Amino acid sequence: MASKIETTPDMVQNVYKKTAERLAVVRNRLNRPLTLAEKILFGHLDDPQNQELVRGESFLLLRPDRVAMQDATAQMALLQFMLAGKDEAAVPSTVHCDHLIQAYKGAGADMTVANATNKEVYDFLATASSRYNIGFWKPGAGIIHQVILENYAFPGGLMIGTDSHTPNAGGLGMCAVGVGGSDASDVMVGLPWEVKNPKLIGVHLKGKLGGWASAKDVILKLCGMLTVKGGTDKVVEYFGEGTSSISCTGKATITNMGAELGATCSVFPYDERMGAYLKSTGRDQLAAIADGHKDILSADADVVANPGKYFDEVYEIDLSALEPHLVGPHTPDLARPISALKKEVAEKGYTVKISSALIGSCTNSSYEDIGRAAFVAKQAMEVGVKMTSPFLVSPGSTQIQNTIERDGQMATFNEVGATVLANACGPCIGQWKRDDIKAGEKNTIVTSFNRNFRARNDANPETLAFIASPEIVMALGLAGRLDFNPATDELEGPKGKIKLQAPVAPELPAKGFIADTEGYQKPAGATAQVAVNPSSDRLQLLSPFTKWDGKDFVDQLVLAKAKGKCTTDHISPGGKWLNYRGHLDNISNNMLLGADNAFTGEIGKGKNQLTGETAEFAQVARAYQKAGKGWVIIGDENYGEGSSREHAAMCPRHLGASAVITKSFARIHETNLKKQGVLALTFVNPKDYDKVQEADRVSLVDLKDLAPGKNVKMNIKHADGSSETIELKHTYNAEQLKWFRAGSALNLIRGL
Repeated sequence: MASKIETTPDMVQNVYKKTAERLAVVRNRLNRPLTLAEKILFGHLDDPQNQELVRGESFLLLRPDRVAMQDATAQMALLQFMLAGKDEAAVPSTVHCDHLIQAYKGAGADMTVANATNKEVYDFLATASSRYNIGFWKPGAGIIHQVILENYAFPGGLMIGTDSHTPNAGGLGMCAVGVGGSDASDVMVGLPWEVKNPKLIGVHLKGKLGGWASAKDVILKLCGMLTVKGGTDKVVEYFGEGTSSISCTGKATITNMGAELGATCSVFPYDERMGAYLKSTGRDQLAAIADGHKDILSADADVVANPGKYFDEVYEIDLSALEPHLVGPHTPDLARPISALKKEVAEKGYTVKISSALIGSCTNSSYEDIGRAAFVAKQAMEVGVKMTSPFLVSPGSTQIQNTIERDGQMATFNEVGATVLANACGPCIGQWKRDDIKAGEKNTIVTSFNRNFRARNDANPETLAFIASPEIVMALGLAGRLDFNPATDELEGPKGKIKLQAPVAPELPAKGFIADTEGYQKPAGATAQVAVNPSSDRLQLLSPFTKWDGKDFVDQLVLAKAKGKCTTDHISPGGKWLNYRGHLDNISNNMLLGADNAFTGEIGKGKNQLTGETAEFAQVARAYQKAGKGWVIIGDENYGEGSSREHAAMCPRHLGASAVITKSFARIHETNLKKQGVLALTFVNPKDYDKVQEADRVSLVDLKDLAPGKNVKMNIKHADGSSETIELKHTYNAEQLKWFRAGSALNLIRGL
């Protein structure tokens, strides 16, 4: 069985063989050079001869090589897979327990609490994985993306994962895409995966990183250039001489945070740095195979020479001139070089004192990252400087933890004042129990994480979270001030002053990595019994959603009109709610708790139009559902950005949503809504958002004629008796419309 889960040499050889065969068909059709992203995507087409290939319009049917799931989203993905009635996963798949471990006291104590608190969930995931031939990584073994990079990712492969930072594997030359659990369950059932043929962004990297600049600064700068929706329905492909100056894990940092651009994924061409990483992690044979297939693992020569002919957008970053950057607060696209931060801190009144410094996460927990941060800490301790505020370290995996314990970096962190957390997501996703700051207290933190939406890390909306590289976080944490610039300022301690030298550290351990020999559970197969307690408040077997009755949605109530940024964190918050990711009814109580009510400015609450009472949106939705009244959600720009969590789509469907109507959608959330049978519609004229009022009744008409490319009419009846009709558009193709008519994509699979 293990051979079906591992990325074996035979598997990779077969992928390359099929890729070459499919690309021969595509090249004959297109008769032009191909980018790397096109080679990987088109090399995984289900039907290369007949697939439409219009960029930005066609929906590709692809055959992924792997599926990866983290524990919070795996619960619903596996429950959906079980509902399909299959005997085992059709493609190599793994589950990784990294999201449910709360950071508080430190690794040992936190793991004890997590194992006790989450026992029934872990038991379910372990037994379901074992039953359906899925690899299972135990709690504490590591963050999904780090473990994937260490064990399963390979150049030229295609993977989907139920986490928005799945693109991390792009650092190893893989197209890896974050999806909802329903997409994962479809692929595990044996169906092709569908995604809009992405437009292509080419990023030319020239020069070479030096000084305090790091791979993290490449993506932080790009976030500032493109914004959080600049990559929506696009793949970011890096090329140029600068790519080879960045380590494999540095490349992974860059592709990981491509999620903050809204990008489908990001990818680097295969090079010697990737080969070195494969060899260092015990995959010499895969490196040798990749070395023999470089033609399909990089863009064609003319693409690199004339990128404007082949990419929809082209940008250039000079690594030699790149400064360290920080982004934030409250959004990852508010970027500036560190040299400009001191002035901005003063002008905008940001809290200068740093209350906590945090390094690690799936974005920056490589051996190189840890080494560069430790290099800075050692210098500071020469003059007696240690951390005076909490300093939290999240190693990426047991393999990294074992190796830095042997090589001394962990000892350095402990000496400088670190609290070492479990090998898990922790504060990066809001799994952080803080008792040093009161709720609502203004404070500043610096992290090497990837996301910093308001209240994201610690549930405190007044926390200003700034993101930087691990070495910059270390330097600012040691200084205790946000306006400190290690490139120009001196650090003062009891033994004197020191101007910190720019960090240097090896990208790979000279003695090799110390592998994790205990974190993985092999599946047993059909003899395993899946553990689900019928009385559990954390796990609930699913029932199919109801099929569409063929009628128009008439006189729908407006449950909520969200104003401004409304991420999946706002629609379905994490934190304590992670406990209910496997129980659809219970987690539905958090629906829209973070949404800003455009009518009142109140967060998470709205008016029940049947009673006049104000309550949390979920409770209002339940009241409407009980009364037999359908309802809709109105959203702003880029609605549903952020995490891939499909609960943000399943909860509205469970509570009776007919449609979600927005100015624009984030890619994953739009797909998730479609999969669950909720109509995902956008205003033809974004200004029509302003026409929708709190007491309106809206009707979506002529739905029996719904077709690809055909607009939908929405009739609005206002409380004053007036009415108007507006146009809505959608991105459904013929297959996706079948999902809607069946009640969900899963219903279609089951033949309901």
